[in-house]
Amino acid sequence: MPLLLLLMAFLLPPGAGAGEIIGGREARPHSHPYMAFLRIQSPNGLLACGGFLVRNDFVLTAAHCWGRTITVIMGAHNIQRRERTQQHTRALRAIRHPGYNPQTTRNDIMLVQGDSGGPLVCNGVAQGIVSYGDRRGTPPAVFTRVKSFMPWINRTMRRFKQPCQT
Repeated sequence: MPLLLLLMAFLLPPGAGAGEIIGGREARPHSHPYMAFLRIQSPNGLLACGGFLVRNDFVLTAAHCWGRTITVIMGAHNIQRRERTQQHTRALRAIRHPGYNPQTTRNDIMLVQGDSGGPLVCNGVAQGIVSYGDRRGTPPAVFTRVKSFMPWINRTMRRFKQPCQT
């Protein structure tokens, strides 16, 4: 439950204290290397969202996290300061689900491709992406079920070749 609350904090709307721990406790540094922090420049200003790595060049997040410029930050423990373990990558493209509806938040899922909403993790497997919830980070929250989007995720990632490994 504390991990869930921490992850929800990364997907809260602007002004909700993204990056802060709400109702949980600090995770052991770098114990969740698949976690991503997204800094988004949108028409409404600067947003912050969470996501997780699904391939070395794709991050899965919520479609409402879309913006003109998305910077993906991996390897962060404290997003409030620059750490030597952090990797900052500008996303090449953000691919929202074609059925995403911002009014209803239906199909609130997006893939962010880089050069290289936080997951709901159960038994070490990502089960969902935070779509929306209480602004204070308290349950209940609504999650987009990842499993039901696997055909779209796999089909979309196959369209974009994986970069060469050195």
